[in-house]
Amino acid sequence: VVMLTPVQVKSQGVSVGFQVFYDELSPYGTWVYNPEYGYVWMPDVEPGFVPYSTNGYWIYTNEGWTWISNYSWGWAPFHYGRWYTDANYGPMWVPDNEWGPGWVTWRRSAGFYGWAPIGPGVSITIAYGSNYYVPHSQWTFVRDVDFGRTNINRYYIDNSYNVTIINNSTIIYNSRTDRLRNVTYNTGPGRMEAEKRAGRNFEPVTIREFSKPGQNLNKDQLQIYRPTVRRNNSSGVRAAPAKVERMDNVRTSEQRRSSPSYKGNQQPRQQPVEKQQQRQAQPSKQ
Repeated sequence: VVMLTPVQVKSQGVSVGFQVFYDELSPYGTWVYNPEYGYVWMPDVEPGFVPYSTNGYWIYTNEGWTWISNYSWGWAPFHYGRWYTDANYGPMWVPDNEWGPGWVTWRRSAGFYGWAPIGPGVSITIAYGSNYYVPHSQWTFVRDVDFGRTNINRYYIDNSYNVTIINNSTIIYNSRTDRLRNVTYNTGPGRMEAEKRAGRNFEPVTIREFSKPGQNLNKDQLQIYRPTVRRNNSSGVRAAPAKVERMDNVRTSEQRRSSPSYKGNQQPRQQPVEKQQQRQAQPSKQ
């Protein structure tokens, strides 16, 4: 286990509550109440959206492989909390207070790297235990030679091959503990291993604190908002979204897809979006 003790900077010294999630994400989706998880968020996204797969990519930073989202709201749901997929409503995000470069479980096999979102309430220890199961369909795989590309969405392996790849894969668990934040996360594939497999160097990008919600990637530096988040409001007032929809009033993912007023992807404010490609790669026959 690598112990990380970062220098305390401005946004780390700021303590906020869950209200920051409720307020900042409301324009980009719908908050609903789930009896098991509390307030959960449904993003307004294009059909086929998959967390840690759609409209983003991995970069190697001083804190491990970090998910860079092209959504303007990506600073929050891909670095705090957990995702789960509802059979009727699609992907939903459950807030939590621990920051990490990406809350996913990692696997490797001969020629491939893969990852899948860790579910709500699942600790990093459980996620990498022998009894934790993620449905095959929720995994994203790429050839190891393509890992680290900024246009990685063009190289995803068709998920009809997932069962075969998973059955011949092993878990990647390179844990790191951030003492200042008191959180342990997985940094993903080792740098030397990834460089050898991809055939190129991955110079670490340095993560810096951003003073407001959002993120900005500029050459060798990633500025991202990642304050210390409290579970409870210190003022004694219970944090809650300003508007919460009843689940039975929310359109299902199928209804949203077929709606003529559907707007799809929310464009980012700070990072260029590369047009999404639907083309998928397939494993070559050995």
